[in-house]
Amino acid sequence: MSGLFSEAALVALGVTVLAGLSTVLGSLAVARADRADPRLLAVALAFAGGAMVYVSLVEILGKAAVGLTAEHGLRWGHGLATLAFFGGVLVVIGLDRLVPNPHPDVAVTSPAEKRELGRVGLLAAAAITAHNLPEGMATFFATLEDPVLGSTLAVAIALHNIPEGISIAVPVFYATGSRWKAGMATVVAGFAEPVGAVLGYLVLAPILSPTVIGLIFGAIAGVMVFLALDELLPAAKRYAEGHEATYGLIAGMGMLALSLVLLR
Repeated sequence: MSGLFSEAALVALGVTVLAGLSTVLGSLAVARADRADPRLLAVALAFAGGAMVYVSLVEILGKAAVGLTAEHGLRWGHGLATLAFFGGVLVVIGLDRLVPNPHPDVAVTSPAEKRELGRVGLLAAAAITAHNLPEGMATFFATLEDPVLGSTLAVAIALHNIPEGISIAVPVFYATGSRWKAGMATVVAGFAEPVGAVLGYLVLAPILSPTVIGLIFGAIAGVMVFLALDELLPAAKRYAEGHEATYGLIAGMGMLALSLVLLR
């Protein structure tokens, strides 16, 4: 595997930075200090969730199984890919236990609701920052192994990060009254993804092999599916007034499917 300053690694890191900093776009929600459109937010969240689930189950987990099967045979290869997938799920469950994500409501409008939102603002920023670390590792390693796959995953994560940025910026703004502080909170959360990528690479680089890469891909798939099902889709349903979440979910899957076909 090439070093961290190789061209391939720098490209992967650049893609990870762009995906992470899409969180900053959420800070634009405080430009007018107005509420986000709940229906649009529902579509965006579900779109990102559908894209993440599709690319994880159709492409990333498949790559893990193919790589591990080539090294260990059909039964062991698929078994290891499956274990890695659920191992990734357990990692996120453990992280969620240690640093619960408060999921503040970004569509509230009354003064009492805004004050309550402000009290959890900094906690939300800290929790989302912690949750962005494994996303950064996922984007980095996926892009390092397959730039097309990594780029499609980065798009899905970027779409997911924009409403996350809103959920950081709005409560921080109401807590501090400062748009600058709200924007900087989203920057810190966004930079957690490239930081996670670099830390993951430094830890895993000495032991990288086809087997380790396959296990990483399996775990990435588990992480992404859990995040989509636990965070994005429930939030999308909460903000939806009709079928926006379902339409967004299918549209996200369709976009990823089309991009994977066209970019092959």
